[in-house]
Amino acid sequence: MYKIDVPESNIPRVVIIGGGFGGLKLAKTLRNKDIQVVLIDKNNYHTFQPLLYQVATAGLEPDAIAFPIRKIFKTYKNFFFRLAEVEGIDRETNKIITNIGELSYDFLVLATGSKTNYFGNQQIQKLGMPLKTVVQALDLRSLMLQNFEKAILSSDVNTRESRMNFVIVGGGPTGVELAGALGELKGHVLPKDYPELDVRRMQIHLVEAGPRLLPGLSNVSSEKSLAYLKKLGVNVWLNTMVKGYDGTIVKMSSGKNLYTKNLVWSAGVMGNMIDGIPKESITQGNRILVDEFNKVKGFEQFYAIGDVAAMINDENPKGHPMVAQVAIQQGENLGKNILNQIKGKAPKPFKYNDLGSMATVGRNKAVVELSKFKSQGPFAWFIWMFVHLMSLVGFRNKAIVLVNWLWNYINYDRGIRLIIRPYNRQKAELKENGVEEESAATTISEEVG
Repeated sequence: MYKIDVPESNIPRVVIIGGGFGGLKLAKTLRNKDIQVVLIDKNNYHTFQPLLYQVATAGLEPDAIAFPIRKIFKTYKNFFFRLAEVEGIDRETNKIITNIGELSYDFLVLATGSKTNYFGNQQIQKLGMPLKTVVQALDLRSLMLQNFEKAILSSDVNTRESRMNFVIVGGGPTGVELAGALGELKGHVLPKDYPELDVRRMQIHLVEAGPRLLPGLSNVSSEKSLAYLKKLGVNVWLNTMVKGYDGTIVKMSSGKNLYTKNLVWSAGVMGNMIDGIPKESITQGNRILVDEFNKVKGFEQFYAIGDVAAMINDENPKGHPMVAQVAIQQGENLGKNILNQIKGKAPKPFKYNDLGSMATVGRNKAVVELSKFKSQGPFAWFIWMFVHLMSLVGFRNKAIVLVNWLWNYINYDRGIRLIIRPYNRQKAELKENGVEEESAATTISEEVG
């Protein structure tokens, strides 16, 4: 096994796996200290996941919510980035195994985030569309536009409407925001783009297994979100589970069937695990058990932060919520603890400071809960925009997003309705399974749903 080409040094080496919110914050906390930081990720960019739904609905281009990792850390000393996929951990030798070689560590931090949880439903995993990465957002955008192009060519009413319909599973922030964005497309954009189609017959369904939307927020915010969605023409199904999907028919627990070629699955996530973690260290949700210092139970000098970590205690019997703020705060606390440990000082336990939650449903429609402050409507929408704008990495990204939002607000338009990478389900499956094709070319005439 080859060694990853990282300079040997007499200072401690911290290896961070994952360039998400937690991994970036940890690396920033260790900035220019007497520590060698090596960040490993399978992508060379950081993704601002809360705005993925806007990429999927043609509101933003992917480069507006993604930022090169090397550019973020270009002024950091003793920092190294390697583009690689981690295949496992060798606990006996304190090394990680990747597809480009192995690397030793003094401190190892797993910040791999989460991935879509299909709860064992292989039908939906194969035929539904997730929304966790930039690639998935682009695939969903292409699928949506391709299906509308194919709907124009269809002479069968049922087939045509199934290509125009959307079913979104999961009433959390992603599902609510995506449903709201599709509702605005239906009302202001798609009728102009496709005058040959009766877009009024397009149906948007949001299916939630629980009794209300946005379970992480108050009942007031949930009810307000429900009212906003209904105003946008979204059909909301509460206390309803999706049992199966064959590519056209969605079977629900109520016995009712919905017809769509566009099923988006946002009903759950689970920890994004790597090999080498013993089963006794893994708990519900495919998350790694950690102590109050984010140390993985059963390991030395090995930590996990963010979505993949489960810090279970009396206050959080199921672990902390899988949200960005937890990852950011854990990354900062762990960085300080690593510095303290090197200096021989005692570490400080992690204490989560809940800064609140928010979700937008559309133009002038949002719900915000910050500590004791709660707001709904236009003012909450401006708060949501400001917080998300300031959270983006890089001035360029902030400027691009702001200009796009202002343009969309003034013109009721989403100008990025481009099929740059046509989506083909069969080819996507082959790629996921590691099968190389002779040609990557595809056309709109091919089957996409």
